[in-house]
Amino acid sequence: MTRTTRLRSVLAALTAAALLTANACSSDDAAGATATGSGGSGAASAAGSLRLGYFANVTHAAAVLGVADGTFQRSLGGTKLETSIFNAGPAAIEALNAGAIDAAFLGPSPAINAYDKSNGEALRVVSGATDNGAALVVKPEITSAAELKGTSLATPQLGGTQDVALRNYLLDNGLKVQTTGGDDVDVVNQENAQTLDLFKTGEVDGGWLPEPWASRLVVEAGAKVLVDEKTLWPDQKFPTTILVVSKTYLDAHQDTVKALITGELAVLDEIAKDPTASAGKVNDAIGQLTGKKLGDGVIEAAWKNIIPTIDPQASAWPTQGEHAVKAGLLKSAPDINGIFDLRLLNDVLAAQGKAKVTAAGSGQE
Repeated sequence: MTRTTRLRSVLAALTAAALLTANACSSDDAAGATATGSGGSGAASAAGSLRLGYFANVTHAAAVLGVADGTFQRSLGGTKLETSIFNAGPAAIEALNAGAIDAAFLGPSPAINAYDKSNGEALRVVSGATDNGAALVVKPEITSAAELKGTSLATPQLGGTQDVALRNYLLDNGLKVQTTGGDDVDVVNQENAQTLDLFKTGEVDGGWLPEPWASRLVVEAGAKVLVDEKTLWPDQKFPTTILVVSKTYLDAHQDTVKALITGELAVLDEIAKDPTASAGKVNDAIGQLTGKKLGDGVIEAAWKNIIPTIDPQASAWPTQGEHAVKAGLLKSAPDINGIFDLRLLNDVLAAQGKAKVTAAGSGQE
């Protein structure tokens, strides 16, 4: 069904291979064409393949639908789309760094971490995908942040966007975890399905989770929302899912990346045109990926909590970096200058008569 397990088992070998090949972007690279758009310098040929990572989550609606209904493949034309499913962003970044994938839909925190650690060489953010759609859900008897002391709370993976959000929230409320010099709360990092199971048995008290997992704990296991993350952000909006591409691949294959962005924008337009039908299609696709569709109550609740958007909300990213430092996951404020390359996206938007998006001073647009 997916290649996640197999990918993890060979990542070490892939890392070594990537180093030996100096981070070559793909074994299927095509030679040839010269860059024609405003997005590039040097070669910009269409690639033989594009290896894309994403999650089987509602917050990845654009990717889930774009892969399932063939929109991405049609937009890519002769470039073969190959996909892999991940549970959280750090695992996808590991695959990207190892040369196992070329692009991924994931959250801002892993992207910032990878960009910072690679001195800007690992990746570029080329578009948004989803705002909002994450929450801290807990046992119904927990009614305040203070009552989280002594609990066990889950996130999808250490260093992921929800993991950073949880650690930052706890610290803001006087509760320390291992990365911030204390043990007031036990933060456990595990796959979302495991969190649901362990919540049902009482082995964890809740979690900071993306959709549909937050709604699954509420609808299927009796949890309640203690914190909807959007309430912690200006205008109640924050980036949850964005599209990143390895810098090497982007430099070599701008035409292919532009085609992928074009396909994503087409999916987002479809979602905006008929949200209800799109929710059903996303649920059908999640069922194919995971073996089971979400219940009607879950998909309805989860869908209401997300905002599909092509805008990566660049103005929010410095705060994301600050949160990672406060959470004890980065030693100093990351330099994200240059992390965005929105030129191809803005070319596509301009061609369709749509407003361009901004990199907010942190890259090209």
